[in-house]
Amino acid sequence: MMGEPVTLPGLARVAVCGGTHGNELSGLYVVREMERRRREEGDKVRTVSLTLVVSNPRAVEVCRRYVETDMNRCFTNAVLSSPVSDTTPYEVRRAQELNTLLGPKCSAQAVDLLCDLHNTTSNMGLCFICNSSTDWTILHIYKYIQSKLTDAPVRLLLIDIPLADSYSLDSMGKHGFSLEVGPQPHGVIRADIFNIMKQGVDLFLEWIDQFHSGVVFESFEVDAYVRKRSMDYPREPETRQITAAVHPQLQDRDFTLLNPGNPVFLTFSGETVRFDGEESLYPFFINECAYYEKGIAFHLAEKKTLRVPSVKVKKS
Repeated sequence: MMGEPVTLPGLARVAVCGGTHGNELSGLYVVREMERRRREEGDKVRTVSLTLVVSNPRAVEVCRRYVETDMNRCFTNAVLSSPVSDTTPYEVRRAQELNTLLGPKCSAQAVDLLCDLHNTTSNMGLCFICNSSTDWTILHIYKYIQSKLTDAPVRLLLIDIPLADSYSLDSMGKHGFSLEVGPQPHGVIRADIFNIMKQGVDLFLEWIDQFHSGVVFESFEVDAYVRKRSMDYPREPETRQITAAVHPQLQDRDFTLLNPGNPVFLTFSGETVRFDGEESLYPFFINECAYYEKGIAFHLAEKKTLRVPSVKVKKS
């Protein structure tokens, strides 16, 4: 792709959040380690003002995903503006506190960029999740991480939702993304997964410093996985108890093409359930522990190619 680079505003205010789900420990410890280094070493010469946040401290204290409701579903404009009463779930109240700290969402006062850190029990490697196929800042950050990180596969997952309707914490920023790293059991910290996440954070901050220094980042094409739909486990009609587990031939094969007729579930009586879709799609979040309660065995995506122009910072 040719042409003049697109000029983009700088990113003066950046937030890194961990512990949005209190039992996903890599993000929590990445934020704590960054806080420790800042206390001991002082702020490095950086081109951003960096805010570090433990998003859901009550859930962190008890090492649970949440205490009353999933906080990473509480950041729509409707929830953030809802009245608070004695019966309002803690996570909704905490989301509104974060809206004051980091937002208000969809306003000029919101942080310029927000990175939210998550773990999954699924075999996702490092999955970079964003809400827009035309946010050139975020897509260039993804490409930089993908080109530099060699310890795990790095993939781009696109959840195309209007900003006001997006329910996740990363939507609080003018630009936002989540780093989802796995596999890691909830309530457990693994050194290899921690290191992959820490590298991802270091690399995106490195990209921002280079961007602010005047580096021109060249255009590129990149594959993105775009969520289409979800599949639930087979269930008993009356009790809604599951009657099958993810098939061994599908387990741990996130982002591997699933074709019609491929095995997807193995019933507890030993029968294979095959994929009855009409098109081949890419499964992800396969057998994610936290999604049992949501009625999701895995999501399905199609792959599309995004064309991203070259960019440079807009000089003030």
